[in-house]
Amino acid sequence: MSLFQIRHTTAYRFHRPVTFGPHRLMLRPRESRDLRVVSNHIALTPSASVSWAQDVFGNAVATATFQTGGDHLTIESTTEIHHDAVAWPVFDIAASAISFPFRYSDDEWADLGALGAPQFPDAAGRLRAWAQGFVRGAATDTLSLLKDLSAGVSHQITYQSRDEEGTQSPVATLDRGFGSCRDFAVLFVEAVRSLGFGARIVSGYLHNPDQSLWGTPGAGATHASAEVFVPGAGWITFDPTNRSMGGFNLIPVAMVRDIRQAIPVAGSFVGAGNAFWDMTVEVRVTS
Repeated sequence: MSLFQIRHTTAYRFHRPVTFGPHRLMLRPRESRDLRVVSNHIALTPSASVSWAQDVFGNAVATATFQTGGDHLTIESTTEIHHDAVAWPVFDIAASAISFPFRYSDDEWADLGALGAPQFPDAAGRLRAWAQGFVRGAATDTLSLLKDLSAGVSHQITYQSRDEEGTQSPVATLDRGFGSCRDFAVLFVEAVRSLGFGARIVSGYLHNPDQSLWGTPGAGATHASAEVFVPGAGWITFDPTNRSMGGFNLIPVAMVRDIRQAIPVAGSFVGAGNAFWDMTVEVRVTS
């Protein structure tokens, strides 16, 4: 068992005072069999009232409501967790799903719903053709297919950190040949969905103490990965940015259908058109 501390600070500065609208915060790690939150505290400057709810996916969402404005806004989340994920997980895949293609049960397919439907247009079928290239024959080992496809993303796409908002479409990522961790995750999820798998985007943190992994310039950072549902094994974690499987270095915060549903901090302000100065984000994950 590992004890981690995550400190996530988002700071906005303005040229002149503004009024802050409600802010939606997805900063609390998602508890599971492998992860337990020991403590979680959100500090805001200026002060705000904070209410909690769960979204449709069961993610913890905080809403901060401000009574005063100002020329700066700081949101600092400090969390301690116990993390039990193993480095080399073994997956007990059901006999019916060992080979691809396989068929989900009617109940599984109904429950997966939109998680099995591509979220980006692919009118020419380019993404599906690219994904199909990893299928070795009429009966392909399911886990090997998923591992090959995850590795194929980082083999064909060059990692490039990008601070701009938004995510590239999978076809754009294939065309450009580069992308950030969120572009890698979206490409992988959309590719496996095109083959008939149910999959979801995972947003959270990457623990990288020896700085050997892509996705962070230091010991920790926000990070996007993916999970694919395979009967028997359940949700299997893939990090296509680092060609890894399993959640040993990953601390999930949100699991969503679309990457746009997992923005850590989202809100608004009212002020002059040129009031905004800059924004900084700092993440530290330590053990």
